[in-house]
Amino acid sequence: MSGRQSNKLPNNLAQLQNLIKRDPPSYVEEFLQQHRHYQSNLEVFKLQPDKPNKELSELVMFLAQVGHCYPQQLSTFPQELSQLLLSYHTVIEPDLRMTFCKALILLRNKDLIDPSGLLELFFELLRCHDKLLRKTLYTHIVTDIKNINSRHKNNKVNTMLQNFMYTMLRDSNPFAAKISLDVMIELYKRNIWNDAKTVNVITTACFSKVTKILVAALTFFLGTDEDEKNESDSESENEGVSARDLMVRFSTGKKSSKNKKKLEKAMKVLRKHKKKKKAEVFNFSAIHLIHDPQDFSEKLFKQLEESKERFEVKLMMMELISRLVGIHELFLFNYYPFIQRFLQPHQREVTKILLCAAQASHQLIPPEVVEPVIMTIANNFVTDRNSGEVMTVGINAIREVATRCPLAINEDLLQDLAQYKMHKDKNVMMSARGLIQLFRNLNPQMLHKKDRGKPTEATAEAKIKDYGELEAKDYIPGAEVLEVQEENKEGEEDEDGWESASISDGDEDEDGEWVDVHHSSDEEAGEIAEKLQSMPAEERKAKAAAISGSRLLTQDDFKKIRLAQMAKEVNAAPGKGQKRKMVVSDDEQDEQEVLSLRNIEKLHKKPKSDKETRLATALAGRTDRKEFAKKHFKLNPHASTSNKEKRRTKNFTMMRNSQSVRTKGKRSFREKQIALRESLLKKRKKK
Repeated sequence: MSGRQSNKLPNNLAQLQNLIKRDPPSYVEEFLQQHRHYQSNLEVFKLQPDKPNKELSELVMFLAQVGHCYPQQLSTFPQELSQLLLSYHTVIEPDLRMTFCKALILLRNKDLIDPSGLLELFFELLRCHDKLLRKTLYTHIVTDIKNINSRHKNNKVNTMLQNFMYTMLRDSNPFAAKISLDVMIELYKRNIWNDAKTVNVITTACFSKVTKILVAALTFFLGTDEDEKNESDSESENEGVSARDLMVRFSTGKKSSKNKKKLEKAMKVLRKHKKKKKAEVFNFSAIHLIHDPQDFSEKLFKQLEESKERFEVKLMMMELISRLVGIHELFLFNYYPFIQRFLQPHQREVTKILLCAAQASHQLIPPEVVEPVIMTIANNFVTDRNSGEVMTVGINAIREVATRCPLAINEDLLQDLAQYKMHKDKNVMMSARGLIQLFRNLNPQMLHKKDRGKPTEATAEAKIKDYGELEAKDYIPGAEVLEVQEENKEGEEDEDGWESASISDGDEDEDGEWVDVHHSSDEEAGEIAEKLQSMPAEERKAKAAAISGSRLLTQDDFKKIRLAQMAKEVNAAPGKGQKRKMVVSDDEQDEQEVLSLRNIEKLHKKPKSDKETRLATALAGRTDRKEFAKKHFKLNPHASTSNKEKRRTKNFTMMRNSQSVRTKGKRSFREKQIALRESLLKKRKKK
């Protein structure tokens, strides 16, 4: 007993806590003594809850640390703390309130409290004007919900918390509503609450009157998913024809400039098809999970029209409406006249507004609704009174709108814009050529005959669908190539033996020299292309339908079909020779679900910098050339100059009659030697 008194356990809680964790039954009496001490301090606290109480905070943390050792004695302890926080959280001293919350977090980590009641309490505490407390509670809420759903989704707890958060988002306290929204967004990004219910609860925050909550919800729908960005596209690249296949095909056989040009052209077509198959890196699953996007976009547009928020917030709302309209192909006809008002070259962030106009276009919009937008862009941007960059941005925007809604641009406007292909500004010229290339693939008949380029099989089949027209095919386009290849193989089976025999006979006559055997893959591909071109369109469709319905196609078969479809964009149309070089634009952008700002702002040539920019660049490059700079030997930079330095800057007519100048030319050789030695010694001392 004397040893225990020397330890002074009643006053040393840290030592008692350590001993209890090692052997709980041996220290029951000491624990009960501290528990009674806690209860007496608790009664004092209830009389004056706004007063600091250091002893109570130490006892609370002690009981939380040893709570798992005496679960029966502390069965009501978590409920007591929760009730205290719920009753006195507005008046309690901040440090004591933080201690109570940390004790509850500790008990929850030991699984001594039910999570649903504790999380509801913490959401209530978010109303407190204590930034550190809110940050601590936010971290615990996210971590606890993540741990609850780590092994499997706990739908009971999730449903209860989601319903509770729905009420918290409409709470009058902006701090509580904002952190509740941040919790939901963080849980969605961590793929814990990535269901439609969470997304649709977040949509209600887009109509909040608190700017911070509104901006957070808009940023969620407009943002990107970092994890998806880092994923490689190796799976999509492995499918289909690879660049290596083309290299092998064109490298074997005769080397000629014609084959080299064919390879370059085929590589460009391959790159274009790779862009088509590339998966979107943006996280737009949230936009796809919205239950009623039409109603949501209409309400958001009504809020935009009546909004008095800053321009940046309005721009975010416009971007979200455009994405909703473009992705879900919605009808929001009033949105296009609204966006037309901002299509001026002097408008702030005009490139983003042009991007919104392009994003909100799709094939189901009537052409007469989108046509005024294109005409406004053409009249305000594509004029000679504007700079080259403004004209480039305008043509790029028209091209993106026409990609999604080809019927919206008329033939006269297209031919007028095509005239800029010879503009003196290279950026304007390349943008106009990109527009021409787009309509070479969509509908070459809308262009001048000289702008249509070399007709290919793909352009011969190109046709713009009428408004609302759907083309449903009952066969796989390009499947006829499989039957032609099989016929060629059957015809060549008998000839292979004779060819090998003739090659072996030829080898015997040579004196052991290598024979350059020509690879026949190019010839086979050429024969297949000729046979396909000689077939009428009706026969092609019949063969493709027969093959599609008669057997199951393998991956190799699909690879051959894709290769044949790509060859259509390279091979000339039947009966058409090559008259001029076909310009294939490198910046061809296929229709994507979401546009990037680079599609609008792309400049092929860097603009010239003005004199001030060039001078600043030159001065920035001289900062590390101090060893070549003139050395100043003054100890005090503010000291006056010496008489010798003053003589250097004086006019010669003032110095010509001085004694030093008159006698300088009359000095003897010995005097010059002495003067030179003294000057050299003086310079050495200064170093």
